[in-house]
Amino acid sequence: MGSEGPPAVTIHVTGFKKFHGVSENPTETIVSNLKEYMKKKGMPKGCILGSCNVLETAGQGALAALYQTLQSAISEKDSDSPNSRRIVWLHFGVNSGATRFAIEQQAFNEATFRCPDELGWKPQKVPIVPTDGEITRVRETTLPVEEMTKTLAKKGYEVLTSNDAGRFVCNYVYYHSLRFAEQNGTKSLFVHVPLFLTIDEETQMQFAASLLEFALLRLICGCQMLKI
Repeated sequence: MGSEGPPAVTIHVTGFKKFHGVSENPTETIVSNLKEYMKKKGMPKGCILGSCNVLETAGQGALAALYQTLQSAISEKDSDSPNSRRIVWLHFGVNSGATRFAIEQQAFNEATFRCPDELGWKPQKVPIVPTDGEITRVRETTLPVEEMTKTLAKKGYEVLTSNDAGRFVCNYVYYHSLRFAEQNGTKSLFVHVPLFLTIDEETQMQFAASLLEFALLRLICGCQMLKI
């Protein structure tokens, strides 16, 4: 057991479909093409790319589908030892007004949608998980966001750390994912990307690949404080 080295890190990825004002969501393209892209590029040693799912851009109405997606990764690991469960959820969302990539540090327990989601829901100042308390409740990722940002910036990407994922569906999904991660001993991260008009598709695919290789894998495997 000691000579086998640490178990592989399995990274599951999600993106979103179109929504109001964004007829073509770049994250749908990124996530749909990521497995083929990484097959050609080559996955980093010790890293497994798990499921790549595109979610409906909806909150409450799509909750069952979201949890089915999250639970699927845990179910696959049921036969493994808890100590070998090294799972990361990587969620991509688009910020149509952004000029840089943004790695999100946290999510708020608040749903205040600026427009109806794709299933017609438009909550205002509603707690995402009422049993978690007030809308001011925050959940933070346990991944080293600042280090990731620095690593990716050194690779030449326009990227920043963000402490506000908005209050729309991106924040909604991230909050649920962070809560699920805490309950199940996994990790979760959300990254906002610009439109392809701002940063072209090839650069965004390279960024996604670099995020797997230079940020998630290297820092998770090399950072003992994460205790995955």
